[in-house]
Amino acid sequence: MSRNISIVINESEITAGTRGASLGPGAIQVAARNRNNDMFGRFPVHTIETENHLLDTDVKYRSGKRIDGLVKIYERVSAVVKNIRKKNDFALVIAGDHGSAGGTIAGLKMANPNKRIGVLWIDAHGDMHTPYTTPTGNMHGMPLATALNEDNLECRINDVSEDTAAMWEKLKNTGGIAPKISPEDLAFIALRDTEEPEDLYMERVGIKNYTVAELREKSTQKVLAELDAKFAACDEVYISFDVDSMDPAETSHGTGTPVDNGLHPKEAEEILLHFAAQEKVSCIEFVEVNPCLDEKTNKMAEVAFDFIEKVVNVVSK
Repeated sequence: MSRNISIVINESEITAGTRGASLGPGAIQVAARNRNNDMFGRFPVHTIETENHLLDTDVKYRSGKRIDGLVKIYERVSAVVKNIRKKNDFALVIAGDHGSAGGTIAGLKMANPNKRIGVLWIDAHGDMHTPYTTPTGNMHGMPLATALNEDNLECRINDVSEDTAAMWEKLKNTGGIAPKISPEDLAFIALRDTEEPEDLYMERVGIKNYTVAELREKSTQKVLAELDAKFAACDEVYISFDVDSMDPAETSHGTGTPVDNGLHPKEAEEILLHFAAQEKVSCIEFVEVNPCLDEKTNKMAEVAFDFIEKVVNVVSK
């Protein structure tokens, strides 16, 4: 089942609260070069133009920081991913912060509007806030809400400006399709740092989170079998892997928002390789490596590249 691979490099970091995630994709490429791995020369690489210059300007939209730039990033990412999937290539996305992942999902849906997309979100955070519920305005906490076409007005705490609301609608409707995914086709692994609006939304619509404790109690293989059953009705599956899903004590603090008691790298690897071997998995995205915060030089990027290298070997064999 050898598949062609196309790589997307997206250095956008306009949605995070800390700086440095834009350097993550480059740090991963350094890890590859240090091992004499020619992956980034062997496969087509598509580089997304960023809006990172907005980091040097005043924030205009308090409940959706730099949302004007994110609208452009969604358009660019979705167009590239759409074209990759139209060729039926596997999309390997290496991004800075997690905020643009909604654009990745949009591109998958735009390529095949009639297909049902399953999403496995491996992350310490829920990323289901909206401008109406966000406590910070940082949009790396909102990509799943855009894919779900969700405002979560039941948990509203913010007054949102007309400009912000209009751009939020653009994000949700990227590609002219909304929603892109259904709550029943979404699952989390390792979620452990959420706010009440996200918890209430998950409870209301029945989204499953496999905690690290549950994963270990049941065994990774049992959880993977349950996820396979969950995604059986989906036509394709997207995996989003945030490196903060892992325990920083086992990796490093080289990510924007590390949270203790996460996955062991071996557990993360087992999950990723299980799904990489499945033909219906059309895209795996790696995000939030931040070498500026790494107390072990380039450790987080090296761990991420370990996974990427093995995923590539499985997909292309």
